[in-house]
Amino acid sequence: MKIVCDRLLLNNALSGVSKAVATSSALPIIEGILIECRDGVMTLTGYDLEMGIITSIPVQHEQDCRLVVRAKLLQDMVKRMTGDQVVIELGENLAVEVSGGSARFNFTGMNAEDYPELPSTPTEPAMSIKAGVLREIIERTRYAIAQNDQKPAHTGAKFFLEPGALTLVAVDGYRLAICRREVDCREEKSFVVPAKTLSEISRLIDDPEDTVSISTARRYGVINFGSYTVATRLLEGDFIDYKRAIPEECTTRVEIDVQSFAECVERSGLIITDRFRSPIRMKFLDGVAVLTCSTATGSSYDEITAPQQGPNIEIGFNNRYVLDALRNCGCEKVYFHIAGPTSPMKVTPVEGDDFLFLLLPVRIRPE
Repeated sequence: MKIVCDRLLLNNALSGVSKAVATSSALPIIEGILIECRDGVMTLTGYDLEMGIITSIPVQHEQDCRLVVRAKLLQDMVKRMTGDQVVIELGENLAVEVSGGSARFNFTGMNAEDYPELPSTPTEPAMSIKAGVLREIIERTRYAIAQNDQKPAHTGAKFFLEPGALTLVAVDGYRLAICRREVDCREEKSFVVPAKTLSEISRLIDDPEDTVSISTARRYGVINFGSYTVATRLLEGDFIDYKRAIPEECTTRVEIDVQSFAECVERSGLIITDRFRSPIRMKFLDGVAVLTCSTATGSSYDEITAPQQGPNIEIGFNNRYVLDALRNCGCEKVYFHIAGPTSPMKVTPVEGDDFLFLLLPVRIRPE
């Protein structure tokens, strides 16, 4: 039994699905990739029991077949071959021969009947959205996803669906990121997608004009776009009531040039190290933002023009959190909305209402 396929297509497909393959598991079968050939199409599946990625490429084959091969082994072989085509031959007792160019490898595959079945979800999608739009809102919010599992639901981003709109929310206890877009949706639903799945979806999106459809069941979601299908476990547990976390009123509003202010924060934070940490002090004084910092290493001072409305105010922040918000806003100018030195600061675009970021300040002592 012989399968012939384009080497570059196979290499790209293996790269796409390999992120869903377990690297070390008590269940060796999920360290492999499931290969299925039928009607001139090879379907490749990686599934680590949390996330599955499926893609297909055209091939020539003699008959339908299913096998599992070790993912890293096959990927390393194909990546280093020199020929334009790869030939996979299946023999008895799961014997596999892979050849391309001058190289030829022989090894033993695994029984496809032992490969776990991916979860199924309703065929009717809960929503449809352009791939480029989905990637944009993922990239704008995922920086705020929690890295620890004290609240498991916060290690993903929550999708809030309502007729005609999608709101994506991420939170880690120190910052909150909200992004809203119009989508094709006719129902109200909410679910939490793990950070790893969102990262892989963003990575795999190739054509921004592709349509992404998302279907969900109680514990699983399936995302279809381009040549890929991504199945993922959905996170359970309490998620923050983000609307209640947003301050209703702010006394001071400051207009910020994103690039210039980010550079100012970077300069001010040069004396901050892993050993010597301290917040950045921000004083907004009559249209000038004064940034200072003091650690055991030394002190820094910088200032930048920042038109403001409302009274002068001083507030402190973790420099990294401010930079994350500015680097992920995707616009040239934003507003800082400040209610007080201990209240969360809102970051919104000067034009439009594409996103809202919330940053929790650090308490600072009066100088």
